[in-house]
Amino acid sequence: MLLFGHRFIESEKFYHISDIDAITKTPPSATLYLEFSEENLDIINYLKENGLNFVLNIKSIEELIYAQAFEAKYISLSKELAKSAQSIAENYLFDAKILVHITKEDEIEEMAILGIDAVLFPEAVVKISS
Repeated sequence: MLLFGHRFIESEKFYHISDIDAITKTPPSATLYLEFSEENLDIINYLKENGLNFVLNIKSIEELIYAQAFEAKYISLSKELAKSAQSIAENYLFDAKILVHITKEDEIEEMAILGIDAVLFPEAVVKISS
């Protein structure tokens, strides 16, 4: 299991962007973080077409399928979707890793038992404004 943003373990940061211009304010080779929405399709397509690593935060199983189709490196989601999303990702051999948002360390065990790829603490996401 991967741990992003845990206080004990150094990990990759994700740079939360809201538009294409914000990308210029991120470090080279940064992994970008974006909410999945129809309004963000232009940004998502830009990330895919330019081979940039990105996380798509999704809110439904339908969006999970879209995130894989857009070739997201990571797909982040709530604990409520965790078990179903991980099962679908394994069944369809997703390249993307499933990241579950958590806030407390005692949630790590629960996610490990479910076989979740990774957990994501809020500290791993850096907000970038354009």
